[in-house]
Amino acid sequence: MDVSQQNMQPFPGEVHPTAGGGILMTKLDEVINWARSNSLWPLVFGTSCCAIEMMSTAAAKYDWSRFGFEVARATPRQADVIIIAGTIVNKMAPVLKRLYDQMADPKYVIAMGACATSGGPFFYNTYSVVKGADHVIPVDVYVAGCPPRPEALLHALIALQEKIRRGGSEKISGGAS
Repeated sequence: MDVSQQNMQPFPGEVHPTAGGGILMTKLDEVINWARSNSLWPLVFGTSCCAIEMMSTAAAKYDWSRFGFEVARATPRQADVIIIAGTIVNKMAPVLKRLYDQMADPKYVIAMGACATSGGPFFYNTYSVVKGADHVIPVDVYVAGCPPRPEALLHALIALQEKIRRGGSEKISGGAS
């Protein structure tokens, strides 16, 4: 089975056949969560080497548009999820917070790489590195690795989709492959 077909979720609900066609029975929350999970627009926030892996995830070989992340936005007002890829320094933290505040609700955050999740190897040797994005904004999905492979970011994006479908609020940690 292809990975793109494996991720496809059927429309939530049941169709009851009638003489004139059919009646769809479902919950409105399930339909809204299904639609949100299949049309996430990412805002890319790449500051280091993890950004190269994030760019390759959007390129032809991995092609995150197969999973519903088609339109990468350069403005926070049109984005649903922000992908933080790389080191966050103290001067950049207020900018990240401002971008997060400008995003419309519901908004989601993926912290990609060791630097975005915990400060990485640079936290111990310098005073200017923030010890993880969760010290600035709330993070929904963590992606481990230095830098994480594109497959790990795809796994995190799919895990975020499943979280949105369930309507959950738990934190998700993903491992590097």
